[in-house]
Amino acid sequence: MPEQEESPQEETVEQEDVRQDAADAPGQTAAAEGTEGDVLRAENAVLKEQVLRKVAEFENYKRRTRDEKDALLKYGAEGVISELLPVIDDFERSLNAGREHHDFESFYNGVEIIYGKLMRALQNRGLSPIEAVGKPFDVDYHDALLQVPSADVEPGTVLDEAEKGYMLHDKVIRHSKVTVSREADESTESDA
Repeated sequence: MPEQEESPQEETVEQEDVRQDAADAPGQTAAAEGTEGDVLRAENAVLKEQVLRKVAEFENYKRRTRDEKDALLKYGAEGVISELLPVIDDFERSLNAGREHHDFESFYNGVEIIYGKLMRALQNRGLSPIEAVGKPFDVDYHDALLQVPSADVEPGTVLDEAEKGYMLHDKVIRHSKVTVSREADESTESDA
């Protein structure tokens, strides 16, 4: 088979730009004089400079990204804490007033108002309680602590909530700890 002659490849635009940069580089007069070795050395110098610049840019990017991540972890809760500071102030005022005045009902009403402020601040940040009592038991939202026989409700219904569960936006951050109904035993029904 006859060998095909390889046609000379055309230079890409990038190669032409590198050669032009090498020819225009200060102190690279030898490249302009036309010897191929000098042109290659000039191209090599330009490429080395470009690589060093890209490496420095990448190192700066990594440092900047790391610093942003560290700041986010360190100060990420700032918004929530800022919203909770007035609640803390109210608790302190309430505790001081409770020491001076022994009117339990006023103290209770004050704590109830503070609780409402706290819940509003947290709800503004995406927190919501999980409704449990009277709902069907769901392992995605509830942890069953106890099963109690009950003829009054359908088996698998949440009867009581020992600890309220919460969601942050669409993620469960704490499951509700609940008591769940089960079918009433015949022996307990006949005893009653």
